[in-house]
Amino acid sequence: MTKSTIDRLTSLGEEVIGKASQNPTANRVLQSAMQMKERVDDLSKRVRGLEAMEKQIAELEKRVVKLEGAVKRAAKPTAPAKAPTKE
Repeated sequence: MTKSTIDRLTSLGEEVIGKASQNPTANRVLQSAMQMKERVDDLSKRVRGLEAMEKQIAELEKRVVKLEGAVKRAAKPTAPAKAPTKE
């Protein structure tokens, strides 16, 4: 039975990884690459959280603007107050 191209590539890849794990320098490079992947994954999760927070902040800012407008309208006097006169 002949091996397919995919099977040969798979076995070659496994051999390369096995040999690389025995080489201390290559092992450190592989470990660093795995740590970097984990850090990137963590950062992407944090960024998604920040995007959600930014959306909430924008909604809250709109609500504050509406409330400030309502307070300003309610605080305006209907007739100007006259200052007491001294006689």
